[in-house]
Amino acid sequence: MKNINKYIGISILGIALTCIMSSCNNYLDTLPDNRTELTNPSDVSKLLVSAYSTSYPAYLTEMESDNTDDNVNSNWTESDRFQRQAYEWGDITETSDNETPQKIWERYYTVFSTANTALEFIRSQSDTTKYEAQIGEALMCRAYAGFMLSTVFCNAYDATTASSEYGLPYPVKTETSVGEKYVRGTLAQLYQKIATDIEEALPLISNNYDEPKFHFTKTAAYAFATRFYLYYRQYDKAIAYATKALGVDPTIKLRDWATWNALTENYQTRPNAYVSSDIAANFLLISAYSQWGGIGGPYLHGCKYAHGIPIAQYETVAASGPWGSYSTLNYDYFFNSSLSQVCVRKIGYDFEYTDRTDGIGYAHSIFSAFNAEETLLCRAEAYALEHKYDSSLKDINTIMSKFNHYCTSAPSSYTPLTLDSIHNFYNSIDYYTPTSPTVKKKFHTSFAIESITEEPLLQCIMQLRRLLTIHEGLRWQDIKRYGIVIYRRQVTNGSVTAVTDTLTVDDPRRAIQLPQNIISAGMEANLRNK
Repeated sequence: MKNINKYIGISILGIALTCIMSSCNNYLDTLPDNRTELTNPSDVSKLLVSAYSTSYPAYLTEMESDNTDDNVNSNWTESDRFQRQAYEWGDITETSDNETPQKIWERYYTVFSTANTALEFIRSQSDTTKYEAQIGEALMCRAYAGFMLSTVFCNAYDATTASSEYGLPYPVKTETSVGEKYVRGTLAQLYQKIATDIEEALPLISNNYDEPKFHFTKTAAYAFATRFYLYYRQYDKAIAYATKALGVDPTIKLRDWATWNALTENYQTRPNAYVSSDIAANFLLISAYSQWGGIGGPYLHGCKYAHGIPIAQYETVAASGPWGSYSTLNYDYFFNSSLSQVCVRKIGYDFEYTDRTDGIGYAHSIFSAFNAEETLLCRAEAYALEHKYDSSLKDINTIMSKFNHYCTSAPSSYTPLTLDSIHNFYNSIDYYTPTSPTVKKKFHTSFAIESITEEPLLQCIMQLRRLLTIHEGLRWQDIKRYGIVIYRRQVTNGSVTAVTDTLTVDDPRRAIQLPQNIISAGMEANLRNK
């Protein structure tokens, strides 16, 4: 547990971390209490509340991504060794922080145990028809846990290599003995198992929850299926499931960016509004033990490794796009010269005291794991990769109808994007280099990308995805999926002064190393450069 009250200031009194469950000696975590007595559907539903991980990898994957530089200033220090190891693409030896690979592994595999316990009980009943909703939720949570683990510990799915790439264990029954051994299998096998669970779960999913935004409702399940099949490169399924999630008129579900943008940046006003369960755009909310709201937010903590001025100015929130200047967007960012972070106020922070006298306890954040904007961008990307360019463009302009300032305040002055305007914008700028950065980064994919229309359209989608998901951890997956080369840069007074490392297309560090205790127990480690 650590106390960093002195860094946060008045509006946030402290960030402290501890683990809510002790590390399990089993090879993969088991359910914290396998003696849970289940007798009816209500009992199973209560159990499945624990089938949503209390760790979320946004902090880890933002540090690994190109949304972070090394900011050199004597007043700006690292949060801890975990932050530095993640930024340096190293093997992370820290285990206590809630967002380390160790905790991500433990808690997502605890999801498997919870889901499997529920499923085994249901299958032991003479009449399983009254448990259909619980079966659907258990299967979907199991699939989501496997998917999230794959985005951290595996490479991106590629049909040409998936049969030889490392996958991960996908337990479908509870452990019956301590130290039961598992094999990783291949990435192709892992994705097939996830797909099987998704397809079985979807017809069974219910909307009948007391707090539906914190469960896999039908909309949330379709949004998950959309992202999964996009990553799986089954674009027709991604399009179909996105359409089910978004409905006939997606604008009804899109976020009201103008209203959100008008809120004060102070305190937790904007972050709380962003993850409000009353917002139609939020499909699934995840509550996690996390210090990311403090480190990634406007506070003097962990400033050494951060989304700073050069990235913001040339690549993200202050960069121009085919829509024009960043100022045309309902997407203000926060910056103070005493801090390194340039941040959009989306990731909130709550604190649960265990000892108010000493000012220690648990830090929480709520994440919008699936939402209307990202789901619509998934569909736009799938359309582009299917060469259905007009449909992709229509989805982009639908997003801009809420995201662009002129669309909401002066619609008559907004000119919708066209394939030509997108082509002309990206054709007019050079590809990114670490010392001459731009929003246009080279793609290195095993599949061909047509250069005149498809690549500019995908560049536009990737720029929008990076903007709309900033601080939320998804950029790391886009880097892996498109083979984007990224760099480690030292920044002094807002200027790049050194390039210290490069993550090439085939760099094995793109798959984060498994926890050391899992490797020591006999599971194959990810390959590393050294």
